[in-house]
Amino acid sequence: MNTIITPELVSLDKLTPGSKREVIDALAALVGSAGRSTAVDELAADVWAREETSETGMPGGIAIPHCRTGAVSEATLAFARLAEPVDFGSSDGPADLVFMIAAPDGADQAHLKILSALASSLINEEFLAELRSAGSEQRVVDLVAEAVQPAPVTASAGARRSSSTAASTSGTGEATGQSSTTAGRLVAVTACPTGIAHTYMAADSLKKAAKEAGVELQVETQGSSGSTPLGAETIAAADAVIFATDVDVRDRHRFAGKPVIASRVKRGIDEPAKMIAEALAAAKDPNAAVVASGGSGDAEGSTAASGEREGFGRATQRILMTGVSYMIPFVAAGGLLIALGFLLGGYTITEVATDVALGNSPWNLPTADQLPEEFYGFGALGGYLGAVLFTLGSTAIGFLVPALAGYIAFGMADRPGIAPGFTAGAIALTMEAGFIGGIVGGVLAGAVALWFRKLSVPRWLAGLMPVVIIPLLATLVAGGLMLLVLGAPIASLTAALEGWLNGMTGSAAILLGIILGLMMCFDLGGPVNKVAYSFAVAGLSAAVADGNPGPLMIMATVMAAGMVPPLGMAFATFIDSRLFSPAERENGKTAVLLGAAFISEGAIPFAAADPLRVLPASMIGGAVTGAMTMAFGITSYAPHGGIFVPFAIENFWLFLVSVLAGSLITAFSVIALKRWARKGVASAA
Repeated sequence: MNTIITPELVSLDKLTPGSKREVIDALAALVGSAGRSTAVDELAADVWAREETSETGMPGGIAIPHCRTGAVSEATLAFARLAEPVDFGSSDGPADLVFMIAAPDGADQAHLKILSALASSLINEEFLAELRSAGSEQRVVDLVAEAVQPAPVTASAGARRSSSTAASTSGTGEATGQSSTTAGRLVAVTACPTGIAHTYMAADSLKKAAKEAGVELQVETQGSSGSTPLGAETIAAADAVIFATDVDVRDRHRFAGKPVIASRVKRGIDEPAKMIAEALAAAKDPNAAVVASGGSGDAEGSTAASGEREGFGRATQRILMTGVSYMIPFVAAGGLLIALGFLLGGYTITEVATDVALGNSPWNLPTADQLPEEFYGFGALGGYLGAVLFTLGSTAIGFLVPALAGYIAFGMADRPGIAPGFTAGAIALTMEAGFIGGIVGGVLAGAVALWFRKLSVPRWLAGLMPVVIIPLLATLVAGGLMLLVLGAPIASLTAALEGWLNGMTGSAAILLGIILGLMMCFDLGGPVNKVAYSFAVAGLSAAVADGNPGPLMIMATVMAAGMVPPLGMAFATFIDSRLFSPAERENGKTAVLLGAAFISEGAIPFAAADPLRVLPASMIGGAVTGAMTMAFGITSYAPHGGIFVPFAIENFWLFLVSVLAGSLITAFSVIALKRWARKGVASAA
């Protein structure tokens, strides 16, 4: 096996950088000079990208910048003992010992286990003291070898290693503390995106804190070197669970019902004793957050994962996003089927679609007098298929409001809220209360169902509550209120809003386009983006039925603006690739297709690395595109698809011009912002 560290990869008291980026650049250069990398700039960029995601400074004056990268061909560790400490974001001050870990893409398990063992050693004070006093590069190499090799070198080293590397084995390893005198039983999961360092350091820190507190703790490390899941009996016997993770916990449902304390993985390293104490307190608190069961869906699971009580704003966002996320498949399927129906049967197929679809068949095609006069020349078969597709699509999109309401209620009250929510939404649809009525009905149904869920009932009645009693009573209350009290006023408000939108022309329409463009690019698929998108698709079915151009213009504007961020970032990487990391340049190639297909999330990797430049640039381009599509009067009968549904977009070439204009503006804006920011930093130095 190749050596993970050599004397050429060690620097003792020679580096005097002023910033952590300079430390990373210097260590990357050290790796290159040692012959471990032929792409030093790429290595430094990849390590820096990971550092920007989450700072790697740790208590005790250490930092462990690290990454997976194609810039090295073998697992590599570079070490620097700095002449002057540098701030890497630790709560207890700057770091004087810096370990840069580079794991190659597709690293084998043996290499990853070595890196995991080293990460575990970094919380050992004796190991760090010996590194600080090391008189030569070779001594550092020997200390690291002692920490990661399975065979003990000396008695002291063996003792140190047995305590530090034990935690690098995950899952069902020995528990910390004595069961006969334990202050409690806990289980924990640690995980980070890279799965090399933080995962195992958090596990060791938690175990050490648990031992000092007399708590029995078993940890499952979901890292790169593999994971042995905690046993079902171990989880069942635990009083509470700790999640110290920066990524989703695999198989979270195993911990359902357990009181939970959750945070980012770095807190497991910085404040392990506090997390242990909080978990013990949660175990005794009947109102503590618990890990949700699989039946509640991701939304409730994420609530539990936060380890904190949700604020009103966050709870509202989560509930509405639950409804929207379940509604979108109905919209996408229904809208695209309608668009295909128009392609085959023409836009006037709406007048006869139901009669043709139900009254004919592939072997009994409609006659000319049964079809509308205007259709696209695909003959009787095309007219028939167009009618069938339109009927299927309009049926699917008819579930838009009920699905929105049903899953809003689901987000509030779990499965007992689904039936009342769907019913309230269907009533809103029947009364023409539209999108607003669906939201109101869903919230009302969810609130009523949740109130009934919280009632204390006898045990013999508890089994009937979620499947019979709550759906019955919540449907009666929420549906009755919508039908008798709320439906008519909301329908009037919806009609007034639609009339106002349809009457928008000139500067008013352009202003609306700017607002929608800004919303679509604000958070790249997040809540604000989804509000604008939901607003557009809510009017689509009504527009199809009555030929209203206003909602169709809004749909085109939203789709065009949503294509701008990924396309703009792709163009930026092509125009000035030096401003972007190798990973971003690769993402730029993918973003072309994602943007063309109207998938705004294609720009998220760029925004995550540099949100203060990428998001404003995207919003500028999106606003321009929104204004242009409204000014040109472009309409879209499809809710999704981008350039792949040209048959559903009127004035398609102007649509493309609008998208390209906004995308290029975004590209040049982000390039200008990156250049300006760099110049500012340089001048300040």
